[in-house]
Amino acid sequence: MSEEREITEVEELEGTAEDVAPLDPEAEARRVAAMSFIRRLGDPVLKSSATPVDRFDDSLRKQVSRMAGIMGDAFGVGLAAPQLGISQRLLIYRIGPDAPVHALANPEIEWVSDDQDVLYEGCLSIPGITVDVERPVHVRVRALDEDGETRLVEASGLEARVIQHEIDHLDGVLILDRTTRDERKRALRELREAERARDEAA
Repeated sequence: MSEEREITEVEELEGTAEDVAPLDPEAEARRVAAMSFIRRLGDPVLKSSATPVDRFDDSLRKQVSRMAGIMGDAFGVGLAAPQLGISQRLLIYRIGPDAPVHALANPEIEWVSDDQDVLYEGCLSIPGITVDVERPVHVRVRALDEDGETRLVEASGLEARVIQHEIDHLDGVLILDRTTRDERKRALRELREAERARDEAA
């Protein structure tokens, strides 16, 4: 999310910016440009398991920086490399407008709590759609940062949800795969209606 905006609901999990106040023309132009890089539902890369990161060099650090720029311009709080068409087990996230961007390479969930919660989630790869998703409230994740240093993340609440959402992307799993059959049907119907409206307006 931008510094001018606050995360108010988890349905803006990755940040679609569809249901928030209109952007100024410059911010809107940046958002449109950022969204043009993001692969959408139906792209095969989003349903494939990504390959592990095996080189921690300037190229990877530049990739993290590029992902952070796209995520920020798209008003997202998380982004996974496959969403940019890159089959790489790499994700970034930022919880809060003033928080730092965290990069996790080759993340592995070591532990999840028994406590679970159901909240709406959105996804930059399925813009305009939110569905109920049940996830553990607390997680512990072991990963590497962009420099190859080990990171152990113990997360709760929104941070835990964002991390799980992005790890799903690395495994070819989307929010439509995590929701109920009825929610999935509703989401797909809304997508068809939005596509039909765009076609009629063209």
